[in-house]
Formats: sequence, C-alpha cells, structure tokens
Amino acid sequence: MKTKKGTITPALLVITGSFLVIIYGLLLLLTTQFEYSNRRVASEEALNIAEAGINYYKWHLAHAPDDFTDGTGQKGPYIHVYKDPQGKEIGEFSLEITPPQDGSSIVTIKSTGISYNKPGIKRTITARYGKPSFAKFVFLNNASVWYGEGITVNGDIHSNNGIRMDGTNTGRVTSAKDEYRCGSETGCFPPVWKPGVWGNGGDQSLWEFPVPIVDFDSIAFDFQNMRQAAQNVGLYLDNSGRAGYHLVFIENGTVEIYRVNNTNSIYGYSAPGEGLGQDGQGGCRRRYQLIRNEDLIGTYQTSETPIIFAEDHLWVEGTVKGKVTVVAAAFPLTSQNMNIWIKNNIVYDSYDGTNTLGLIAQNDVYFVRDLPDNFQIDAAIIAQKGRVIRHGYLLSCGNHPNAIRSSLTINGALISYSKSYWNYNNPLESGFRTRTINYDSRFLFAPPPYFPTTGELEFISWQED
Repeated sequence: MKTKKGTITPALLVITGSFLVIIYGLLLLLTTQFEYSNRRVASEEALNIAEAGINYYKWHLAHAPDDFTDGTGQKGPYIHVYKDPQGKEIGEFSLEITPPQDGSSIVTIKSTGISYNKPGIKRTITARYGKPSFAKFVFLNNASVWYGEGITVNGDIHSNNGIRMDGTNTGRVTSAKDEYRCGSETGCFPPVWKPGVWGNGGDQSLWEFPVPIVDFDSIAFDFQNMRQAAQNVGLYLDNSGRAGYHLVFIENGTVEIYRVNNTNSIYGYSAPGEGLGQDGQGGCRRRYQLIRNEDLIGTYQTSETPIIFAEDHLWVEGTVKGKVTVVAAAFPLTSQNMNIWIKNNIVYDSYDGTNTLGLIAQNDVYFVRDLPDNFQIDAAIIAQKGRVIRHGYLLSCGNHPNAIRSSLTINGALISYSKSYWNYNNPLESGFRTRTINYDSRFLFAPPPYFPTTGELEFISWQED
C-alpha cells in the first residue's frame, strides 16, 4: 500500500498567504490611521500656533500701536519660535502685517503656523483689528439734546448729558447721566430733574443709562496730525487773508477750490447760551454766509488728496467721488474758531463703498439758508467745540422765503460738543418738515481718512485661508 504525501501543503500555503495578507493589510491600515492621526494632531497644533501668532501681535500693538514691522523696522514676514508650557520648541509662526491704509484704523494680521512634528503642514489665519472711530454713533453729543416729533434716527445715539427722545429711534439711545437737570434746551419750563433718557418716542426698550462718557477733548489732539498729513500727502490751505475757501466736489473725482474774497450777510437766529464768543449770546445776528466774490485757485484729484486741511472758514458742496476728509481748524487751537458752511447738497457719486467724506470743524458746522428743498448730506460730521445747526430764519429776523424746507436727510454720522438743532417753533417757522438720519456702518472701523478714533483695538474679523 502506497502512502500519499504533500497533499496538505497547497492548502497550508493558501491559508498562510491569506493570513499574511490580512496581517499586512491590518498593519497598513493601522499605519495609515496612525499617520492620519498624527497629521490631524499636527494640523491642529499648527492652527493653535497660528492663533498664538495673532494673539502675540495684538499684544504687540497694545504696547506699540504704531509699529507694524514687529520692532524690526524691516519688511516681513516675521518668524517666531513657539514653545509649549514646558519650554520645548514645538513649532513656529510667520507673520505678515498690513498696516492701516488711507487713514483707516484697520490693521490686518496674517499668521502661518507650523508644527515641528509635521513641518509640511501649515495653517494660515488672517485677522483684522481696528480702533473704533468717533463716528461709532449716528448722533454723538456732549450736551443735552432733544429729538422732536417727526425725526427718525436709524443708528445708535449717545449723549454725555441728557436726552429727550420724542422721535423714532431704531438703534440704542444711551446717556452718561443717570438723571440730569432738564432746562429750556430740552423743553422743561421751569427746569426739572429727568432720567438720563426720557420722552414720548421709542423704541424705549433700546434706551440705556447711565453708560461711560465719551471723551470729546481727545479730538483736539488729532488736529496736529491732520495738518501734518495734509502737508505730507494731502492739501494744506493756509489762512486765505480773506473770508475763507469754497470747496466744490465734482462727480469726475476732482475738487475745485476757490478763495472767498467777500461775503454778504443775512440775519439768522440761534439760541442764547450756546456757541462760542459773540455767537454764544444768541438772538438774531448777521450770518456772513452768502459768497459775493471768489477766485478759483486750483482743481485737485480727490484720489491724491485724502485730507484737505484749511486754517480758515470753509464752504463745502458737491458730489464726492473718492475718500477724503475736510478740516477747518487754525492754530493756536485755544484762540481760534473755524467754521464750515454746508452750502448745498453733498452726496456720493455712488454707493458701492468706494466713497466717504469727513467734515471736521474746529467750531461749528452750519447749513445755509438757501438750501435745496430736499436737502441731503452724505458725510461724517464733527463740530469739535461747537454744534451742527441751521440758524432760525424767523419772521422776527426778517423776510426769509426759504426758511422752511421739505426734508433733511443725513447719511453718515453727526458729532457735536454742544446741542445740534435746525427746527424752530411749533408750528414750524424755520427748519425741515421731515428729518431722517441714517448711520453709515462703514464709519465704525473704516471712516473717512484720518478721522479721529477712540478706545483700544477691537476684533473685526477672523478667517482661515
């Protein structure tokens, strides 16, 4: 009888081969999973390191707010080694800093993080920070203010004193006072104590008081920088030796500048006890607002003049194409009081975000008597020591056929030290039948060039590239 040999060998080889394939497959799967896990850990580590870079430069700007070169004075990128809490070097971040452009306060920080565990894996974050401008409110006043019936305010309102709100507010209304002594300026006869915000208007759920004050005095420190910027990169106008300058913005992106040689006056009323110098006495007085004679001194591109600084009074009107700030202020600041007269509509050429205008007066901003029936201003306006008003063209001040206009629309922001106003008496004797004030939200972090800012850097946006 013959014995059969080797018949089990093929089956064993098949089983062994299958086992090895499974083992190698499992090992490959485990290796892949391990590598994937390591890559994920390294990717998260790189992201954390990139975020550390953002936090580092925010801290750096808090201590050196004007340094956008990481203390080197050189162009970036700027590379820093990152250590874990035990002091071990585990990665690095590379920073690219874009400083504020065109007088804005926005700084862009781009941080790329790398983990030494997997140097080929990078994560990049771009964050934007900015200081809020003084145009963070649609209305900002240092004095008590009264918003009467017929006014609609779309945006936040703040006063360092009291607020009487009889109109319509769609944003927050805040006062720095828990209560204030309401006098004739806000319609109380005789004076009486009132809450910081009160009245018959609303939305009253948006009223809040007291809140911290806003420091108006800090604006004065910016005039020096504004004048220097105008001399360096904009347009500086010295004292005219005459009545002032007339600026006419043209829709083709230019501004015509005239020297105002002579003016005529008309009588207009202002409230006593408000304003500086003789004007603070109030009553019907001569208002030298009518331009009688002027000479063209130049035409300039707004793209090349982001700031126009005049040490004289100004008249402004026209269609703005570009981004520009206009300043009327003279030195020494303590003894000079320059005003801006808004002579006609001031509107943007388009509303696609490419146009902004700032109007800053050392003292008052006035609306002239002979305005269009539907009057519009697109601008952020500051009256640093004064107010924004249209004088009262009352019967007691003479014959004024254009005393009453149909509407006033302001798209932007209005900031004044004293109470701003433009309507007189009930029934209306001088002023605007309807008033609509709309906040331009771009002004919070991207105001007109060289516009004053306030406070510390605030977070704007964060994204991973």
